[in-house]
Amino acid sequence: MLTALIGPVTGLLDKFIEDKDQKNALAHEIATMASKAQAENNKAQLEVNKEEAKHESIFVSGWRPATGWCCVSAMTGNFMIIPFTNFVMELMEKDIVIPLIPLDTMMPVLLGMLGLGGLRTYEKTRK
Repeated sequence: MLTALIGPVTGLLDKFIEDKDQKNALAHEIATMASKAQAENNKAQLEVNKEEAKHESIFVSGWRPATGWCCVSAMTGNFMIIPFTNFVMELMEKDIVIPLIPLDTMMPVLLGMLGLGGLRTYEKTRK
């Protein structure tokens, strides 16, 4: 979100500041501030994630694994169970075709979770 604001703000600098070096320095400073704010936001979210994972209640600490298993179940259905079932139905000469589950809304969730898992593994190996 902050990066979407950087372009218009730096565009305003053209109207008010004539010195190119000063304008570039201010644009760089604005971009750096946005990056720092995003990094701080990510660190805060990681701390929240750590505390959630430590929680004793499965309804607090178990939502990530449950989401992951739902994604895995949907992918298993799409790539193994549904095609195999449709194949068997075709062999049995049944006029039934099971549609595939639309994965386009689920994949960003799964990929985001896998990305976080990959970063955590990287952190553990590097200590």
